[in-house]
Amino acid sequence: MPWLAVAMLAGIGLWFILPGPGEWLVAIGLCGLPAAWALIRLEGDGYALLRNAAVALALMVAAGIVLIWARSALIGAQPISGPRVAVVEAVVLKREEQPARDRVRLIVATRDPLGNVPIRARLNVPSDMDDPALVAGSQFRAKIRMIPPQRAAVPGGYDFAQAAWFDGLAASGSVLEKPVVTRRAGGASGWRNDLAAHVRQKVGRFGDTASAAIAATLITGDRGAIPQSDAQAMRDAGLAHMLSISGLHVGAIVAIAWLLVVRLGALWPWLALRVRLPLAAAGSGALAGIAYTLMTGAALPTVRACLAALLVVAALALGRTALSLRLIALAAMTVMLFWPEAVIGPSFQLSFAAVTAIVAFHNSRFVERLKERRGDGRAVRLAYAALLLFLTGVIVEAALSPLVLFHFQRTSLYGSLANVIAIPLMTAVTLPALIAGLAFDAIGLGAPLWWLAAKSLDLTLGIAHTISSLPGSVLQLPRISLTAVLFCVVGALWLALWSGRFRLWGLLPLALGVPALFLARPADLLIEQSGRNAALLADDGELYLLRNSTSFAADAMVEAMGKTPEPDVQFLEFTEWPGGRCNDVFCELQAKGRTLLVAQRPADVSYASLVAACARADIVISSRRLSADCRPTMLKADGSLLSRRGGLAVDLDGGTVRAVRPEGDRHGW
Repeated sequence: MPWLAVAMLAGIGLWFILPGPGEWLVAIGLCGLPAAWALIRLEGDGYALLRNAAVALALMVAAGIVLIWARSALIGAQPISGPRVAVVEAVVLKREEQPARDRVRLIVATRDPLGNVPIRARLNVPSDMDDPALVAGSQFRAKIRMIPPQRAAVPGGYDFAQAAWFDGLAASGSVLEKPVVTRRAGGASGWRNDLAAHVRQKVGRFGDTASAAIAATLITGDRGAIPQSDAQAMRDAGLAHMLSISGLHVGAIVAIAWLLVVRLGALWPWLALRVRLPLAAAGSGALAGIAYTLMTGAALPTVRACLAALLVVAALALGRTALSLRLIALAAMTVMLFWPEAVIGPSFQLSFAAVTAIVAFHNSRFVERLKERRGDGRAVRLAYAALLLFLTGVIVEAALSPLVLFHFQRTSLYGSLANVIAIPLMTAVTLPALIAGLAFDAIGLGAPLWWLAAKSLDLTLGIAHTISSLPGSVLQLPRISLTAVLFCVVGALWLALWSGRFRLWGLLPLALGVPALFLARPADLLIEQSGRNAALLADDGELYLLRNSTSFAADAMVEAMGKTPEPDVQFLEFTEWPGGRCNDVFCELQAKGRTLLVAQRPADVSYASLVAACARADIVISSRRLSADCRPTMLKADGSLLSRRGGLAVDLDGGTVRAVRPEGDRHGW
């Protein structure tokens, strides 16, 4: 069963890697070869298991390709063709408060001003232009600027265009004038915003602003009020999973409801003798999980976590093992059936990797022997439980680190220490206190519970800042290759899903993948998709930027180079490159034997001068489209190429170039 889920995941991943329909059809056809070979060659009852396994695995790979292909064709939103500035009418579908960024984010339904076709767009509204009436169901008129969803700034970076395709968003942008509300409406979004404000106000009486913001996040899913410095500290301490409503939170709510029904019901003999308490507890847990999911906005990661929790509850109600690799595989396949695109996102990968690591570790012989030796004394059993919790944290951190490094280029080295305290604190104190505080507010007795929640969150933040400030607490690497991560994932899955000595073969791909992570080296040159910025790494490790800015693209380039973008840290600019020659029109540098020419204002020079400058250069960068007679020896990264291929990563030694959009890529976004 677990390997069937892996096969489906592999099929979905292949669809994203392969460039277009022809290759997808070939991959589906190739899946039939092992199935046909097994049916023809593996005859007889002695080969039944192997034959069935080969056929099932091949079919699941093909099913993964078909599922994601169909999903993309059915819900993919064609992006608008270019920038738009117009006055439009729009209906608010969703409102997200982001006070920490001094803005509100809206998901709206409107029409493309150019083609007059209905589209969905994501708009940012500055706080000084906001209107509290802009909630789900309301309608407004405003002057807005819209652009197509942007591709990743550099190869391997976060690709908003891809996410927007599956979210049904055709554009993103911002309002240029204060919106005029033409139709008012209430709704769940307004109710959640009021609830978030209520929680922030109650917790803020006893804790700091960041604790109040995190409390609102845990109750409503609203993350917009968390200060950036505190959010970064949580990430660097390995506690970022607490800021995203996921399996930890949904599981805690379900467990609280389950335990309340079972424990309180057992105190009433009449009820305990007439009602199957585990079944009643399962129903209560399921209802609590669904209610919490709806209360927090029913974001897709939360819905997926709720679905997985419901499968666990169903297993408990049926008297089956609550957590097993088979159940995890069933939950993963259920999620992939409805949301196959989730496979490439960090939420799906980290959640299922963590749970798989936990279950595989606790089913191991080592843990069985540890439990046998823990004795009967309360103190000894408590010590063994603490040791087991710590070891579980270490295993989970080890399992997640390659994925975290791949997606974010940095991971916490002391996350297991922080989670030993923070996870029990969150599940046993913070969440119960917040839920009970809301309930007891109805009779005016919620203050002690809000105090408890505030102090527990203050402690959690204190742990985060302490751990993140320790020397060497964060491992920062340049962008690592997909191949290295796949070796690590294959090795980890082999160790987790097999048993006995056969599982030790998983150490082989790990022995190849783990060193590859730490041997990763950044590209020598990164060129942002607009051509207006670039990053160049010197031999001494110093990073130079074409423009020192605080844009998303600039931060993405800095992170891809293995550096940390910080507001108070300024990197050197191309004009400061040793031996470089720069003016308002050109900037010419020498790096690793290559001549790099940045044509900042090519229209201000004569045609002959531009052609001559290009002929001297190996690489030319320009945000404008350059003449066909501009022929550098290696790469002409002008507006024409960058608009087609997106951002570029260049290896100056080997002369290789990687693009955000590979040549021949025919995915919809």
